[in-house]
Amino acid sequence: MTVLDIPELALVALVGVSGSGKSTFARRHFLPSQVLSSDAFRAMVADDENDQSASADAFDALHYVAGKRLRAGRLTVVDATNLQPHARAGLVRVAREHDVLPVAIVLDVPEALAWARTEVRADRTLGRQVLTRMQRDLRRTYGQLAREGFRKVHVLRGPEEIDAAEVRYEKLFNDRRELTGPFDIVGDVHGCRAELESLLVRLGWRLHRDEQGRPVDATHPAGRTAVFVGDLVDRGPDSPGVLRLVMGMVATGHAICVPGNHEQKLLRRLRGRDVRLTHGLAETMAQLEAESPEFVSTVASFVDGLVSHFVLDGGRLVVAHAGLKEEYQGRASGRVRAFALFGETTGETDEYGLPVRYPWARDYRGSAMVVYGHTPTPEPEWVNNTICIDTGCVFGGRLTALRYPERELVSVAAEREWYAPARPLTAAPARPDEVLELGDVAGRRHIEHGYGSLTVPAENAAAALEVMSRFAVDPRWLTWLPPTMAPCSTSRQEGFLEHPADAFADYRAAGVDRVVCEEKHMGSRAVVLVCRDRDGGRFGPGGGVVHTRTGRPFFGEPLDTELLDRVRLAIGAAGLWDELETDWLLLDAELLPWSAKAGGLIREQYAGVGAAGRAALPAVREALDSAAARGLPVGELRDRMARRHDEVRAYSAAYRAYVRPTEGLRGVTLAPFAVLAGSGSSYADRDHGWHLDLADRLCAADPEFFTRTRRQVVHLAAEAQVAAATDWWLALTAAGGEGMVVKPYAGLAARSERGSLLQPGIKCRGREYLRIIYGPGYDEPEQLRLLRQRSLGRKRGLALREHGLGLAALDGLADGVPLWRRHALVFAILACESEPVDPRL
Repeated sequence: MTVLDIPELALVALVGVSGSGKSTFARRHFLPSQVLSSDAFRAMVADDENDQSASADAFDALHYVAGKRLRAGRLTVVDATNLQPHARAGLVRVAREHDVLPVAIVLDVPEALAWARTEVRADRTLGRQVLTRMQRDLRRTYGQLAREGFRKVHVLRGPEEIDAAEVRYEKLFNDRRELTGPFDIVGDVHGCRAELESLLVRLGWRLHRDEQGRPVDATHPAGRTAVFVGDLVDRGPDSPGVLRLVMGMVATGHAICVPGNHEQKLLRRLRGRDVRLTHGLAETMAQLEAESPEFVSTVASFVDGLVSHFVLDGGRLVVAHAGLKEEYQGRASGRVRAFALFGETTGETDEYGLPVRYPWARDYRGSAMVVYGHTPTPEPEWVNNTICIDTGCVFGGRLTALRYPERELVSVAAEREWYAPARPLTAAPARPDEVLELGDVAGRRHIEHGYGSLTVPAENAAAALEVMSRFAVDPRWLTWLPPTMAPCSTSRQEGFLEHPADAFADYRAAGVDRVVCEEKHMGSRAVVLVCRDRDGGRFGPGGGVVHTRTGRPFFGEPLDTELLDRVRLAIGAAGLWDELETDWLLLDAELLPWSAKAGGLIREQYAGVGAAGRAALPAVREALDSAAARGLPVGELRDRMARRHDEVRAYSAAYRAYVRPTEGLRGVTLAPFAVLAGSGSSYADRDHGWHLDLADRLCAADPEFFTRTRRQVVHLAAEAQVAAATDWWLALTAAGGEGMVVKPYAGLAARSERGSLLQPGIKCRGREYLRIIYGPGYDEPEQLRLLRQRSLGRKRGLALREHGLGLAALDGLADGVPLWRRHALVFAILACESEPVDPRL
């Protein structure tokens, strides 16, 4: 039996004369969908698989389909004679365009057997002289395949060897998906052995030394694997020591390593190539002169065996020295290796004479996390699920590792500046803080922030871009957007869809012992950013902004300015400017009444339904009364219509409770419930008692304009407090109130016992308010039964994702990070709002 080893992803060319059994071989060893037959493509374009005049168009179509399959990462087999160099060159070109290996399988049978098989085929009109010429071409082919670029060539001679052949798939060297970690991924070491030892120890590794005290291996008690991103050598004081340790760890299976460009240059020098001794190579060669020839030979073999990049953890992690674009991941070609080693340049040089790197990470939209080094950076920064962890240790910076999957960065400071950098380590690409670029937000993007990560689909980003570009306030003032709010778990209590008992149970399950129940104002969410001086400050011209939860101006001018003036004066009267030592504040609030902002919605969506029901149902009842008087059996229908009439009247009363006349700001009030941030500070870590106390002081300063938020603080283990809060909710909703929002008392940034973010608030809405949302007769037993099947998971996940983005935006606002970074987070919150979630939840 002959075993044919074929990469799992490859372009396989079957080579052989007509009648050699290529199609039979293909059917036996490959799936029908994997095989592209030249005969089948001739039939597609000319309705005749023997029409040789159609061969050019047929192969053009075949190459196109082969390219589509290879781009999708699918093995592709080409069933054709492939005896002419130009035919094979087309296949090699397609393979190279998609960075896969071309493989040839040659089927060589005696000419007489091939002729006998051809003669019995009614669909073949081939002459013997043509077959003889094919056989000559086959003989010439043997010596050409490897030179033409086929990386593997398998030759099967005779029908017995062909029949006994077995195809076996082999993974590419870069495919280590079976390794799931956990990993400690170490940035560019550059000969800094002492710093590498310190970093490994800090990460929990135990160093093992030889009889001379040199570290030659390291193990981790938790079974972690180290991953080195290359550039182990050059510039630093002990490149041999770094190599000795890393090679020992790789040899024992405790580490894996990809090559850096400095290793490749060292290898060429060790192989006797003419290489300039620059960029630290001279220091490495001098250090290696003190080592034995056996060690140097081992180093050369080690570097020569390194693979350009690794795909790890089921494809979720990619490690390459200079990073790797999505289309190159898991592929094998010269340009893939070149990108992994050197990255991509623009062809320009900077003021220090160094090549300008193309910022490929800004365009990255892949699902795999890419960890790389190569270009020193003062601080590692997540960009679209990629991160560079070369923090310039050899230049006096730090040696950094990324713990995966924890996404935790660990670093140690360099002992000294071992090598003067050509470009200062603190130098960063010049980009004004206020400059926004479309590439920051457009397309599919993966966002890492301090509270988690998420992927923004391209279609969601497009929807957010429409709102931001046409309707939203100036991005300089758009600092935060409130997250959507998840409802409590569906109640099973008789007659209720939502009930406080279920909201309390939700937080108990998350390990929360104390909550605050806040009255839920039926108004419109308003975010108020107000400056102490009307002339503005760090945010640009203007004294502030008030916007909706989707970033749009609230009323427009002049009402927004009048509203800001009232807020500014109240903050001053309450003494908060000086107490908080700030010249601006960001407030989360509700503007009342609902009709002040949503009058059109009420008229079009709710009032019309109520008016129609109130007009039609009395007439229906009169008709049914007349029918009953004549003895017709309509009693049950009449009762149902009577209930429907009562439900419609209750429905109308429900929305009318939130309508009152306003003129300008007369009749309008603001109910603040959180003070989110001020100069240099995010207040997300303050408990809700602190926030509500400040809100009360604003209400006291201007009681005509501000509305107080009533609340109950509840220890969930205290049954009396739980009962009192439930009774409060029942009374609140019976009097026409919307309901309440239950929040962890600890504050906006509260976390569960497992360390994950908690829902910032769970809404628990009253029975009559839900009538507006679900319709007049929603509380009928059958309707309630159906509504209790509603799924809350998507809404809850969306709320947490938006909440994490909002907290990160507040942190960035307090820390003074560039506008474009903050805006990317706020933009992602708005993009999340395009998720297909039931709007009634």
